[in-house]
Amino acid sequence: MTGLRHKTVLITGGSGGLGRALAGAFAQQGCRVAIVARGPEPLQSAAAEIAQNGAEILALPCDICRRDHVRNVHEQITAQWGGVQIVINGAGIARAANFAEMADDLRDDTLKTNLTGAYNCCKVFLPAMLRAGWGRIINIASTTAKASYRNVTAYTASKHGLLGLTRSLALVTARHGVTVNSICPGYVDDERTHRNAEMMAEKTGKSVGEILKLFAASSPQNRLIAPEEVASLALLMASEKLGGMTGQAVSVDGGAVMV
Repeated sequence: MTGLRHKTVLITGGSGGLGRALAGAFAQQGCRVAIVARGPEPLQSAAAEIAQNGAEILALPCDICRRDHVRNVHEQITAQWGGVQIVINGAGIARAANFAEMADDLRDDTLKTNLTGAYNCCKVFLPAMLRAGWGRIINIASTTAKASYRNVTAYTASKHGLLGLTRSLALVTARHGVTVNSICPGYVDDERTHRNAEMMAEKTGKSVGEILKLFAASSPQNRLIAPEEVASLALLMASEKLGGMTGQAVSVDGGAVMV
């Protein structure tokens, strides 16, 4: 991908399956990659895995809901490598709950992580991109940013908000060499989807395999999305090849939402 080598990339939620795929894909392009997440052990495991191929990678524990944590990460990366050119907001919470029974804490945690966390990262890392005249922000949204589903009210609200943040920042940055886009995956074949399948299986009495088949059936292609498919699109969005794309929400969902 033209123009990615030696760029510095920040990936939030970098210890999960999708985060690892994103980190690995950018590392393979010669980028310096910083991954952040709340849990230090999974984070170190992900970093060690990616570093096996000689990648330059930093693993930095961080709660993106706290602006002071994000600022600290900014300082650490700047001290090590200089500025960050690409930010991928991939950290997220996705828990199903009937609206009438949903705990307020679930709503609060979901919006703080999925929306406020992304806002914090944009607020801290965007100014340097504007000064440099080049940057990429890629928000990992969801098909729920475009459509509504039962029993995921908080998640849907957070992803609709993330799409609004994407479009607003795209206008703010349009004449400064910075692009802001969203990727909207369907059900990704990662630990988050499998964990939700396990929870749903417990509530319904169905097997995890049956629940995963239901998830897959939501796509006309009748399959889950591989994390690497999302990572491939992120690489293209970050490259010089798509410098004219901004404010967009691109679905990778097997045709589930055609908007």
